[in-house]
Amino acid sequence: MRYYLERNEPRTESDRYAVCKQLSYHLGSELCANAIWEEVQAVHPAIDPAQRAFLETCVARCSVTAWKPAVQTDVPVVSTKQGIVGMVDRITPDGAFSVIRAAGALPFGTYAADRLRIAGYALCLEEMTGAAVTGGYVEYIPDGVARFHTVQPRDRRQLLATLHTVRSIREGTVPHHPLNAPCNRCRHKERCESGGHRLSELL
Repeated sequence: MRYYLERNEPRTESDRYAVCKQLSYHLGSELCANAIWEEVQAVHPAIDPAQRAFLETCVARCSVTAWKPAVQTDVPVVSTKQGIVGMVDRITPDGAFSVIRAAGALPFGTYAADRLRIAGYALCLEEMTGAAVTGGYVEYIPDGVARFHTVQPRDRRQLLATLHTVRSIREGTVPHHPLNAPCNRCRHKERCESGGHRLSELL
């Protein structure tokens, strides 16, 4: 339902993501908060000046981690078979790919949504290169943490199920809510009804 309601909304970067994304271009080299902040302001002139303190925190935490520098950044990837496209944030000299997150890391492992993203990028890269891709890194910039996620069969199954659901939604069908759906955290809660209704009945 969120996908349907939000698909026509303009996408804008959050201030936190703007900071983390710009910092990511410097991973693997000495991090200078002043230089990175100047770049952030050039890219995102309307950024809240209070985000400078957030940048300082990110720099401090990332400075104690041994990062590999990127040989490519913002690399478009595509799977013609599945009809999906995306952009890998960083590719390192050993061929590993990573995605940047502006969220804090879990104590262990990665978030379910991040595992799905890694599975999607791996699928695209496999189709593009013809080589097996075992997984990728999620780089949680606010904590200075990089986590490698090995794609599991359940990740690929979930990815394919999600793509099927998206296609069904585009055709006008709303799937039933899953058990323990995080409705209380959703800003569309008041507009959404449970059950497999047609969107024309809800809107």
